[in-house]
Amino acid sequence: MLDKPGLLLRIEGFAVLTVSFAAYHELKGSWPLFFLLFLWPDLFMLGYLLNVRVGASMYNLVHSYVGPLLLGAAAVFEHWNTTLLFTVIWTAHIGIDRAVGYGLKYPTFFKDTHLQRVS
Repeated sequence: MLDKPGLLLRIEGFAVLTVSFAAYHELKGSWPLFFLLFLWPDLFMLGYLLNVRVGASMYNLVHSYVGPLLLGAAAVFEHWNTTLLFTVIWTAHIGIDRAVGYGLKYPTFFKDTHLQRVS
C-alpha cells in the first residue's frame, strides 16, 4: 500500500473526512448547516467558465488544506467558534474530494489532477 501514492492519498482523504465529522460533532455544529455549506468550495469551479487556467487556479485556491488550516488556527486562537465550524466543513469537503480521487487541478484539463487523471 505504501508504494501506491494514489491509494494512500485517498485513504488520507477518507481519514480527514472522518476526523472532520468527529470534530464537527464534538463542536456541536448544526448538521443541516454542515450539509448546506458542504459543497461551497465547488462554486469556485465557475472559474472554468472563463478558461482552464483560471478555473484550475480558483479550484486549487479552495481545495488545498492551506486555507482551512490557517483560518482554523486563527479561529482557535481567537475563539471564533462559528469560523472553526466553517473550517471543519471546508476540510471535510477537501477530504471527501481526495477520498474519491479528485485532487488539485493542472491548468491543462479539469480531469488532470495531482492524484491521477480522473476517469
